Amino acid sequence: MWRECCRLSSTLLLAGSLALPAAAAMVPGPQDVSIPLPGAGVFGSTLDMPAQLYLPAGRGPFPVLLFSHGRAGSQQERHQMQHPLGRSQLAYWLDRGFAIVAPIRPGYGRTGGGDPEYHSARMLAPGVCSSHPDYRRTAAGGSAAVQAALRWISQQPWGAGQPILLEGQSVGGLLTVAVGASSPPGVIGYINFAGGAGGNPEKSPGQSCEPQALAALYADFGRHTTLPNLWIYAVNDQYWGADEPVAWHQAFAAGGSPTYFVHAPAVADGDGHGLSRHASALWATEVDAFLRRLPALAQRWSSPPPER
Repeated sequence: MWRECCRLSSTLLLAGSLALPAAAAMVPGPQDVSIPLPGAGVFGSTLDMPAQLYLPAGRGPFPVLLFSHGRAGSQQERHQMQHPLGRSQLAYWLDRGFAIVAPIRPGYGRTGGGDPEYHSARMLAPGVCSSHPDYRRTAAGGSAAVQAALRWISQQPWGAGQPILLEGQSVGGLLTVAVGASSPPGVIGYINFAGGAGGNPEKSPGQSCEPQALAALYADFGRHTTLPNLWIYAVNDQYWGADEPVAWHQAFAAGGSPTYFVHAPAVADGDGHGLSRHASALWATEVDAFLRRLPALAQRWSSPPPER
């Protein structure tokens, strides 16, 4: 079991925070695709969930990364979502030969379908929450979209029968942990960047709503998880703070899955929660190491991929 908590070097952090890698400037545009989501439309109809698809160079088929985006604080911001995945992530995974699927879930962008991820958490003041959040509802509501995307990937000629990795940011990280607990077919592991819910850095910096409720949920997921997984949080995560992610992971790891926690140092611009969107120099070393641990990918990553 990988349960070591480590820290990336601050020298690497400072070097990587200056600019995106050169490859990020050459990321191709996405293909806009549609993924059917049964039962999520009006009167239980099928909702067409838009997604962005990126294919690497070559003929394929390809290993696949399924990315789950985070949740903005306001309805207006959620409805304005257009690009769920950052350029540094795109460059990293395309360089490693992955196809990338990034759905825009119900409640975001132009997808429609209400707000199935609503958890009722609202911070009133530092450490003061207005109600008891239902994080399990958030996990279940968002997981349905992720599961639909997995079914769709299994039917595509470039992805059918290929190994799939899950990755998520913030609430998307929570969904990734939730889906990983079900051991979906074809999925060989997952990466959780800053996963959680119920934070508000303006009203309660570093303190989220009832983090112990999320710890209990993560503990439940941990008892059902067999997939290898990597959790990455920056120490200056302005939503969760430094300590709660460690407690969440400890609760999860007690279930016995092959899990590995990385506590990255403070991101220089203060946006620790957005670590996954920053230059890959801040996180690529740990993600590369995780990929080499996966039997389905070990040979592919026996040595680091060349830089473009």
